[in-house]
Amino acid sequence: MLHTPFFDPKKTYKENWEEGPFGDFADGIVLEEKEPAFEFLGQKISYPLGIPAGPLLNGKFVDAALDKGWSVPVHKTVRSKTHPCNDWPNVLALKDFPGDLSIERAKEPLVVIPEYSEPLSITNSFGNPSYEPEVWMQDLRNSIAHAKAGQLVMCSFEGTKREGMSTEEYIADWANGMKMIADTGVKIVEANFSCPNEGAATLLCFDVPKVKTVVTAIKEKIGAVPLVIKIAYFGEAELRELVTEVGGIVDGFSAINTIPAPVVNEDGTQALPGAHRVKSGICGHAVKWAGVDMVRRLKALREELGMSYGIIGSGGVTVPEDFKEYRDAGADVVMSATGAMWNGYLAKEIKERYPSGY
Repeated sequence: MLHTPFFDPKKTYKENWEEGPFGDFADGIVLEEKEPAFEFLGQKISYPLGIPAGPLLNGKFVDAALDKGWSVPVHKTVRSKTHPCNDWPNVLALKDFPGDLSIERAKEPLVVIPEYSEPLSITNSFGNPSYEPEVWMQDLRNSIAHAKAGQLVMCSFEGTKREGMSTEEYIADWANGMKMIADTGVKIVEANFSCPNEGAATLLCFDVPKVKTVVTAIKEKIGAVPLVIKIAYFGEAELRELVTEVGGIVDGFSAINTIPAPVVNEDGTQALPGAHRVKSGICGHAVKWAGVDMVRRLKALREELGMSYGIIGSGGVTVPEDFKEYRDAGADVVMSATGAMWNGYLAKEIKERYPSGY
């Protein structure tokens, strides 16, 4: 059953940032956390479950996630300077899409509507907005202090190519931004390479040489702090190349973010305002197959190549059974964004269904 979402799609990003969270995340109930029984990249955690970068806009959202038993919440992607949000609307539901969104099907327009139903699949288009570092750095410090034993606050970062910036300055923006996150006390940092950026095929994660250059610079800056990179859905050969080149540099992979697709209204007109928003990221039930498939292949490559990176699986976790499917595929930590938004108590339900974490 869908609950009132903790991010209100009827409100703007700014309104949600200032007034939220809503729904289950605003009911004031704090759930007990289990004793730390798992380990992820050197950190003890109570349960291998979290919320990925995206819906946790600020410290209030992160704290609410911690209170509801999401052991590994990831603060939304931030930047080294303020960055605007895409125009409203930012979240819409997919119409009549109960099955899987294949890569081929995602090349064709998908119809979106404002009403949400199960199985839940949506599109989201924010553009990774960011407040100034002074704001999000303080939020992170406060949320780390709010966390209980066994809870791990993470944060995601995106480097920004600004007008007149050289390649070296762009790489430095990534490295310096990740260092700012580490300086707040965050124990594991995430580089978001899976949103539109400077790189081959629009997404930076597909430009393997550039990814290698950027992660090398980041690791030189943050030292021993574990680095996870967020990636999109890869083909067989492409994923092997990525893992071969950077699997020994980074400490973990997080997959997937979304599957991009053209989105239109029921009358066929462009659904989201702006020339750059013909396509938008699809998430929820329709993309679960892709996240599970990536986790399975990342695990196989880890074993084949003798590597030790961690694996975060996300995409389409909307019911407890989805958690188990990801764990069976090889995810060290499983994350839910869309499912968590419409059911803040999903973590509680998953823990009750799978108390051992498997």
